Amino acid sequence: MNEQTKALVEKGEMLPLMEAFYTIQGEGFHSGKSAYFLRIGGCDVGCHWCDVKESWDAALHPPIHIEKMQEAIAPFSAETVVVTGGEPLMWNMQPLTDLLHQKGLQVHIETSGAYPLSGSFDWICLSPKKTIPPKAEVLAEADELKVIIYNRHDFKWAEQHAAQVKESCCLYLQPEWSKASEMMEEIVEFVKENPKWSVSLQTHKYMNIP
Repeated sequence: MNEQTKALVEKGEMLPLMEAFYTIQGEGFHSGKSAYFLRIGGCDVGCHWCDVKESWDAALHPPIHIEKMQEAIAPFSAETVVVTGGEPLMWNMQPLTDLLHQKGLQVHIETSGAYPLSGSFDWICLSPKKTIPPKAEVLAEADELKVIIYNRHDFKWAEQHAAQVKESCCLYLQPEWSKASEMMEEIVEFVKENPKWSVSLQTHKYMNIP
């Protein structure tokens, strides 16, 4: 990466885009709705069950001008753009969110909250990870808390974070894909006993779409 590109990346005017696609959202509050996804490369959170480990190394994904990203969205009927990763908050999100808002798009983010919040988002989905706990500022702004349940100890982890988000934050428990059959009964019983929570499923995997 040359110095000029490096400077643009630091400003957030170029970002390491791993992939971009228009699809149906499969998880959480907006499940079933159409959205254009921008998957930004780079992540050091290191979840062992991550299903996009190829996103971790930002160096594998050459930086792209954010204007090019927006131009690729324009031909589609998308009204919402979901910025995901990797961990998108490793980068300055403000120029990208400003540009997308100028084009009349709603902008959502999926984040672990491990880095300071940047950018202006219409919806923040926080999925905290034990390896790097979320920043207090992200917890305070989260519209949706989605906790991945890998084992029964994760229920306590979920409650610890539910106590730190705003009252209007939507709460979801989602089984880790490889543990879904093992943990589903416990998740269902937990939600029945604690109705502030809802169940989230990775419905896009059942539909066999991105």
